[in-house]
Parts: sequence; C-alpha cells; structure tokens
Amino acid sequence: MLIMGVDPGFATLGFGFIRREGNQIAPVKYGVVRTAPGRPLQERLLTIEADFNSLFESFRPDVLAIEELFFNKNITTGIQVAHARGVVLLTAAHYRVPVCEYNPASVKVAVTGYGKASKQQVIAMTQRLLDLPKPPRPDDAADALAIALCHAYAIPPTGESDGS
Repeated sequence: MLIMGVDPGFATLGFGFIRREGNQIAPVKYGVVRTAPGRPLQERLLTIEADFNSLFESFRPDVLAIEELFFNKNITTGIQVAHARGVVLLTAAHYRVPVCEYNPASVKVAVTGYGKASKQQVIAMTQRLLDLPKPPRPDDAADALAIALCHAYAIPPTGESDGS
C-alpha cells in the first residue's frame, strides 16, 4: 500500500509517500510544494493543484492521509490553509483516492507515543521509524511523513483482520 501524507499549508505544503507491505514500512519520497508569496490567491491555488496533480499522477497513492484543519490565533492564515487543503482534497477525489484525516495529537501519539510531543521529537522519531540517514527536512515534509506513518499504524497489515 502506498500512503501519501500531507501537511496542509498555503505557502508550503508538505508531502510524504511511504510504502507499507505487511509490517514493513519504507519511505518512498518526500518534499514540499511551495507557492509564490505576493501572488493572487487563485494563482497560488493553481500552483498547488498542478503540483499535486503531478504527484498523484506520478505515484498513484492508494490512500491520502491529511492533517485535520485547526485554527490557531491567526484566522486569515487558517482560511488560506483551508483553501489549499480543499485543493488537495479535490485532487484526491479526482484520482479516486480515499482520504483519512488525523488531528495533530493523534499523529504525535502514533509516532512518539506522546500527544504533546515537540516538533523535534516528532522529526527524530520519524527519522528513526523510517530509517532515514538524516532528519527529514523541511519540517513540513517531516510532518507529512509523520501523518503517513500515523495512517500506516492505524490500519491492520494487509491480509490481517482488524478483529471486526
């Protein structure tokens, strides 16, 4: 199973692909999609759409794991992130890729065992769990890999029953 994790953003969106075969999990590719500051909203959303179309076309993920939207103190930033996240969700729908959403605390628990882990703890554990030679960078890409790992740990290995 190829899992695509996405850390939604507006200026920078993290993505990470991991492959899960039974109990084995391996990194495939990770990085970020960036939009040009100062450009109109619709142009930035077109950039996100084009780049995510390319990623979906190239990798053909089986599932998209994405962080749930939460608003912090800056509502304007939250609305921009919601626009970008919507483009990613629409792209997944276009490619008929199922979507699973996870809140930040669930991702932290899945990767570190602690729902209030620091960003550095999440990055360090993501590196360790994926056996990466160095910490994944930038942080948005590391977060996307952590979200993908969260999904990988949330589902039973292929061929095994979930007990229901």
